[in-house]
Amino acid sequence: MIYEYILVFIGAAIPWLEIAVVIPLGIIRDLSPFWVMFLAFIGNLLTVIPVIYGFEKVKVWYEKRQQKNGKEPSKRSDRGKRIWNKYGLPGLAMLGPILTGTHIAAFIGMSLGAEKKWVTLWLTISIGVWTLIIGLATILGLDIFL
Repeated sequence: MIYEYILVFIGAAIPWLEIAVVIPLGIIRDLSPFWVMFLAFIGNLLTVIPVIYGFEKVKVWYEKRQQKNGKEPSKRSDRGKRIWNKYGLPGLAMLGPILTGTHIAAFIGMSLGAEKKWVTLWLTISIGVWTLIIGLATILGLDIFL
């Protein structure tokens, strides 16, 4: 059973899987909701922090990748920029986990000039809030059907 908790941690760390997918799956698999939520939060946060603090290297890599592939900015990036322009960093951080993903939200926040400490703070708050919302919604949703 411990491998399932390890998979929750790893799944939450993977961009685009993240907490919105991993938490409901873990809870539905009858794993402890507390440990699923805790490990998903830590797994997601531990991969977002390096994006924030290694932003310059990631930015150079991303720009080279975009130029190499001749791609335009993705729909997720465009969505993130629209959120930034409308709601600022707190809005981007709070909506990021469900609309763009936390990793892209961190990248967009940093690329638009936000300071590392504020991006870290707001994304930590956001990941925590969404972990609770998704976890509790899954628990309550399952209770309705039981």
